[in-house]
Amino acid sequence: MPDAGFRKYTLYFKSPAVTSRGSLLQKDSWIIRVGDDLVSSPCGIGECSPIPGLSIDDQSGFEIKLTGTLNRLKHGQIDMDELNDYPSIRFGLETALKDYSSGGSRVLFPSGFTGGGEGIRINGLIWMGDIDFMKKQVREKLEAGYRCIKIKVGAVDFDEELQIIRSVREKHNENIVQIRLDANGAFPPDKAMAFLEKLSPYNIHSIEQPIAAGNYALMNELCRNSPIPIALDEELIGNFSIEEKRQLLNEIKPHYIILKPGLLGGFSRTEEWMDIAGQLGTGWWITSALESNIGLNAIAQWTYKHDHTKIHGLGTGQIYENNIKSPLYLRGDELFYDPHGEWGE
Repeated sequence: MPDAGFRKYTLYFKSPAVTSRGSLLQKDSWIIRVGDDLVSSPCGIGECSPIPGLSIDDQSGFEIKLTGTLNRLKHGQIDMDELNDYPSIRFGLETALKDYSSGGSRVLFPSGFTGGGEGIRINGLIWMGDIDFMKKQVREKLEAGYRCIKIKVGAVDFDEELQIIRSVREKHNENIVQIRLDANGAFPPDKAMAFLEKLSPYNIHSIEQPIAAGNYALMNELCRNSPIPIALDEELIGNFSIEEKRQLLNEIKPHYIILKPGLLGGFSRTEEWMDIAGQLGTGWWITSALESNIGLNAIAQWTYKHDHTKIHGLGTGQIYENNIKSPLYLRGDELFYDPHGEWGE
C-alpha cells in the first residue's frame, strides 16, 4: 500500500471574503500526499478544504480524523463510507488517490481542457462589501469580458444591493450579461418572497439559497411561486445516501442545484446528485468552494469531463495572496490549463 501524509497550509485572502455568514481573512487547507515514497517518488496530491461555519467537518478533531484515515490507508484498511461526516477529507483523499494512479501528474481527467486547447466558461464572482466596492468589482468583471456575474447578496442593505443590480441591467440586458445571485440563506423567511418579487424586474438567471437550509416546506413554496428560479446550495450539505438526496429534491423541487465536491464528499458522491437531478429534470452547475489551486485543478478537470458547455463557478484561485502556483489561468471569462505550465511547491 502507498505511504500517505499531510501538511496544513494557510491561505490569505487579498481582500476580506464577506458573505452573509461573516467575513474571512484567511482559510486553512490540509494538503494530502499519497505515494510509494513521499520524499523521492511522484506523489498524488489532494486538498481537504473545509469552510469555517459551513462545512460539516469544520469541527475539533479534524486533524485527528485525517491522521487516522491516512494511517488506515497505509495499512489497506480504508473505507470511504467512514468519511460521511468528513466530506472534505473524502474529497481530498479521492483526489490524491486519483492523482497517484495517474503517476502524480496532476492530470486526473485527460481531455481537451488538460491538453490546453479548450477552456471552461466561469462566472465572475462579486463579493459583498460597501456599494462602491461592489460596483468596482462589477465594473472590473465586465471590462474583463465576463458574460455572467454572480453577486453575493444579503449582508448589506437590500435596497443598496438592488441598486447595484439595477445599474448592471440599465447598461446590459440579459442577452449580454447573465446575473446570478447568491443569498447564502440570508433572506428573512417572512420577507423572502417580497425580496424575490423586487428582484424579478431585472431578469435574474437564478438565486442560490434565498433562505437558510432546513425549512423544506417554505423552500418548496418559494420554488413553486418565485418569479426567479431558485438553486439549492447549503441545503445539499449533509445528505449522503441516494435516498436522502432523492427525497430532498422531490420535496423541495428546486430549479437548480449547485454542486461543490469539496462540501458534498468528493466526485463520486457529487455524481449521485447529478444522476438524480437528471432523472427529475433539475438543472445544475459546478462550483469550487474556496480551495487552493490544488483543489480547483481537480474540480475543473472533472467539470470539463461532465459538461463544459455551461457556465460554472471556478474562479476562486485569484482571491488569495499565496495561492499555490499552477498551470491554471484565465483568458477573459474562461479558465484554461497550460499543459506546459509548472506547479509550485
